[in-house]
Amino acid sequence: MHPFKPSTIMMKISPTLDTEFLPAVFWNREFEKAASENGEPVTLGLLRDDKVVARRTVNIAPDPESSFRYIERMLKTMLWSAGGNRILVAGPDSLVDRLQTHYSESEVGKFDSQIIGEKIFNHPLRVEKCSEEDIPDPVADGQALGRHLDGCRIGFDLGGSDRKCAAVIDGKVVFSEEIKWDPYFEKDPKYHYDGTMDSLKRAAAHLPRVDAIGGSAAGDYVDNEVRVASLFRGVPDDLFETEVRPIFAKLKEAWGGVPFEVVNDGEVTALAGAMSLNDDAVLGISMGTSLAAGYVTPEGNITSWINELAFVPVDYRPDGPVDEWSGDVGCGVQFFSQQGVARLAPIAGIEFEQGTPFAEQLVEVQRLMAENDPRARNIYETIGTCFGYAVAHYATIYEFRNLLILGRVTSGEGGQIIIEKAEQVLNAEFPELASNVSISMPDEQMKRHGQAVAAASLPMIK
Repeated sequence: MHPFKPSTIMMKISPTLDTEFLPAVFWNREFEKAASENGEPVTLGLLRDDKVVARRTVNIAPDPESSFRYIERMLKTMLWSAGGNRILVAGPDSLVDRLQTHYSESEVGKFDSQIIGEKIFNHPLRVEKCSEEDIPDPVADGQALGRHLDGCRIGFDLGGSDRKCAAVIDGKVVFSEEIKWDPYFEKDPKYHYDGTMDSLKRAAAHLPRVDAIGGSAAGDYVDNEVRVASLFRGVPDDLFETEVRPIFAKLKEAWGGVPFEVVNDGEVTALAGAMSLNDDAVLGISMGTSLAAGYVTPEGNITSWINELAFVPVDYRPDGPVDEWSGDVGCGVQFFSQQGVARLAPIAGIEFEQGTPFAEQLVEVQRLMAENDPRARNIYETIGTCFGYAVAHYATIYEFRNLLILGRVTSGEGGQIIIEKAEQVLNAEFPELASNVSISMPDEQMKRHGQAVAAASLPMIK
């Protein structure tokens, strides 16, 4: 593929350790400017269960190579932010044919089709040619989950290294606990069920009764079903379908059928941020083992979008960093996670023995940052600069005025450096966006109890 190379892209602030970084927002802007002169309109519709969840109308250029890259990267962004299993294209036959081939034959396209299409939404991706009139406007599907603080509730969060649980009475935390566990490579789903049940029972012991249970976990959940989640990566496929997929339905039944809601941990983080800030239109970004995200709409709702920004491309250079799981280039996880820190460390001059876990590398970089080591500072400044350009890209997907960042990568002084550099980029390159978006990190109260209270507040007691 020979990507479009706009000649006018000039970053006012260049990432210290990643000078070849090519912001998606700039590449798209320059392509759209060129295509507007003699381009051909194309309308894309992303569907889930025959319901349109995202729609874009754009122009493509006469050059088929650059046009395919533009459309495929846009679809990648739509797929991993909104999620769906049917793609409608009102455009040239040649584009439709190439997209069909991409999702059925290329490694990157097959990954998208298998994970989003099959595993999350039960059908491989289908690309269908249609007319523009056949693609209606998206259906708003916000759910008014959360902010229900009445009664005696349990809130839980299942992480990769620990599980958290809290007992909440009328919005006040009366008990909270963190228990270490190691779910990733457990083959028997009984380990996950028993561990979660144990935490729920410990919280229930501090309540006069249990009126509702709300929870969060890394992964994708649809109608309280587990579709894709790293917590259960060790469970064989057959057991996944029979024991893991309905695990929360089984837990609900064990608790007498009380209102029970489980959503992605990024959604609960965004909801906790909205509750803490007493405001809506929140995009929450967690820079940890991977890159997680959640979104609360300006109306205060959680949507059914999957918000897997780890796989949304933020860097459009053709030889950018490669994600080891999807095989794709330039995805957010390679920039805004502990993987990103490990990628930048040797460039900064910080060497580790081969095989040193990313988590240990992050701890060492944080130690060096605490000593004001310039190599560590360069890493955080690079992450922050790239993040500033990514924020402008995310603003083409989401409507937000509050950006909440958290996760292990943001711990210590490095987190503040990331915010400062991102704000510097926004002020220099996107002043209108900068004036409308506030970037912050959670306060101590939210860190301690916010997630648990937000999770507990998910179900409505009827």
